[in-house]
Amino acid sequence: MKHSGPEDWRNGGFALYVHWPFCASKCPYCDFNSHVSQRISHEDWRQAYLAEIRRWGDRTPGRVLTSIFFGGGTPSLMDPETVAAVIDTARSVWLPSNDIEITLEANPTSVERAKFQAFADAGVNRVSLGVQALDDEALRLLGRRHSAAEAMKAWDVANAVFARTSLDLIYARQFQTQEQWWQELTRALSLGPKHLSLYQLTIEEGTAFGDRYSLGKLPGLPSEDRGADLWSLTQELCETAGLPAYEVSNHAETGMESRHNQVYWRYGDYVGIGPGAHGRVTESGVRRATEAMRAPAPWLESISRNAPAVTEEALTGPEASAEMLMMGMRLREGIDLARYTSLAGSPLPEAALRDLLDLGLIWQAEGRIGTTDAGRPLLNSVLRTLL
Repeated sequence: MKHSGPEDWRNGGFALYVHWPFCASKCPYCDFNSHVSQRISHEDWRQAYLAEIRRWGDRTPGRVLTSIFFGGGTPSLMDPETVAAVIDTARSVWLPSNDIEITLEANPTSVERAKFQAFADAGVNRVSLGVQALDDEALRLLGRRHSAAEAMKAWDVANAVFARTSLDLIYARQFQTQEQWWQELTRALSLGPKHLSLYQLTIEEGTAFGDRYSLGKLPGLPSEDRGADLWSLTQELCETAGLPAYEVSNHAETGMESRHNQVYWRYGDYVGIGPGAHGRVTESGVRRATEAMRAPAPWLESISRNAPAVTEEALTGPEASAEMLMMGMRLREGIDLARYTSLAGSPLPEAALRDLLDLGLIWQAEGRIGTTDAGRPLLNSVLRTLL
């Protein structure tokens, strides 16, 4: 494998991320760039996305496109015609891989059989369903607009239409006991998912939950020890069910991992389009971090004037190697040490590696390092030691 040099991004592949910034309502825990809007001109958004894809296509010709991911927001609120146009245009400006993965995030409230079939006809071949909880009271506390029964129905529809599906759940929620999580995750696993994204609830600044938490009005959150116990239970149940964690929060049957997210974690290149979308794009041997303007209306207006609303920053070798380390160590497969050294200009400190090995927090084999089962929940501490 080519470890380094101007074409380092090839180690991770090349992907397209499309951000749809609209939701039917804003969840109190969500810190994503999502907005509620009464009027959306789908034609204007379609043309803006296509213009941005063509612009990036001109800058990155001849690339093999590994995956496309429609995120948000709630992309299942998009017109299937827009999704089809984005996929067709991306396929025309880049070379789609033979097994290209095209994922669309969906909320149970926006699932209709006919619309899902239209997305499949457009080229979507994988759906990630944001169920978040299988308990009505928990869904209410999370500010979700669907019931557990609606989530189950949406899951059935998704699996009837798509060969590849993923289920999202949030745990370590308010008042949640270990027994309750055991029952809920056991129920989720009984549905036969081949991919699960399982996230501990985090309280982010700038969210409704963040505001309530700062006022002491968010009771029942788990202690650090309880959170660790819930995490351990999650690993045990999923491993037993044949869905081991291939990344800190993601579990899958072998071969059913998210190819798109692996481009991020393996530190490949990805074009990000849409309000607030981030990207990493290598040109002439220089990797650039890109970030689009966050506000939807100004972003759309800027694109319509052919004035792309994107900031770009060239990353230094040490910056790129630090990113590659932080992303790659999230994966069970870990990172290639020679690749890190090539990007950074120097190897990881021997003393730090030795200390982490002695503590049993990392493994080292065949030129790679990664976190052990004991080290994975302490990933931030491991990274601080290495960096």
